[in-house]
Amino acid sequence: MIRNESGLTNGSSVAPNDTTLNRPPWVATTLGCFLIFTIVVDILGNLLVIISVYRNKKLRNAGNVFVVSLAVADLVVAFYPYPLVLSSIFNNGWNLGFIHCQVSGFLMGLSVIGSIFNITGIAINRYCYICHSLKYHKLYSDKNSLCYVLLIWLLTVVALVPNFFVGSLQYDPRVYSCTFVQSANSAYTIAVVFFHFILPIMIVTYCYLRIWILVIQVRRRVKPEFRPRLTPHDVRNFVTMFVVFVLFAVCWAPLNFIGLAVAVNPAAVIPMIPEWLFVFSYFMAYFNSCLNAIVYGLLNQNFRREYKRIVVSLCTVTLLFPDSSNDAVERVKPSPLITNNNQVKVDCV
Repeated sequence: MIRNESGLTNGSSVAPNDTTLNRPPWVATTLGCFLIFTIVVDILGNLLVIISVYRNKKLRNAGNVFVVSLAVADLVVAFYPYPLVLSSIFNNGWNLGFIHCQVSGFLMGLSVIGSIFNITGIAINRYCYICHSLKYHKLYSDKNSLCYVLLIWLLTVVALVPNFFVGSLQYDPRVYSCTFVQSANSAYTIAVVFFHFILPIMIVTYCYLRIWILVIQVRRRVKPEFRPRLTPHDVRNFVTMFVVFVLFAVCWAPLNFIGLAVAVNPAAVIPMIPEWLFVFSYFMAYFNSCLNAIVYGLLNQNFRREYKRIVVSLCTVTLLFPDSSNDAVERVKPSPLITNNNQVKVDCV
């Protein structure tokens, strides 16, 4: 998947601090605040997703293995690349060195390619569950599902390896990021856009189109034999993951099509792209990493209930233990419990 269209040509992998842009101060402030919001929601939301699946038996199923994997992909950028981008924004340039630049670019690619591959895996899982339900449990046993996820991440890493040979991970001062620069190799850029964005989008579109057709047929009683197996809960789960896919496509399509156009004819296209449009497209793609957890909470009742339980549990712990741990140890002591004239000692831990 394409990461950006860079105006840097034949530059070094890390641009020194003199490759800065003269922008009004409010631009850096706005981008920084936007990214801080994205990081906070990304971390809190995706941790809620992972904890919810761990805690709730109803959510521990083969399909949600891919959901957890997708949450991990979104968390990757929030813990390392995004904070480095923040540093670059407020320092008006990259001053963290070559290694951090390469690692940051690699992890960004790991996140976005891992995301689209996991979304593709989710779509195929939903397609098998709804359209081929008799074979589903054999195809998606716990062991097989785990193997599929491991395969997704293996393919993601393999897909990123050529970047180190092409030299496409560079710093772009317009977006304050070390990221994929498609001007390094036009043929490679076209291949990246096709195999990491267009092809997965086509596969996901086919899967969800087949599911929509089946859902419509069932509701119109064209295929009544599917009605017992296709429950309203299944339809809601499908709609949830379909919305996740649509948001990903909307957030990432502008940046990918910009990159594709630049790869086809760099000399003609680069001067035609306004800087504001490119920066907007890039940070819209950034924003996608925090949306999935919100979608689950809004559209999936099981996730929404588990979110509430986790938040209530955290609030309860905060209210019950407002003091330091040392004070709590002195305050909490074993107490006897008298029930039916029998004295039982209860140890409070």
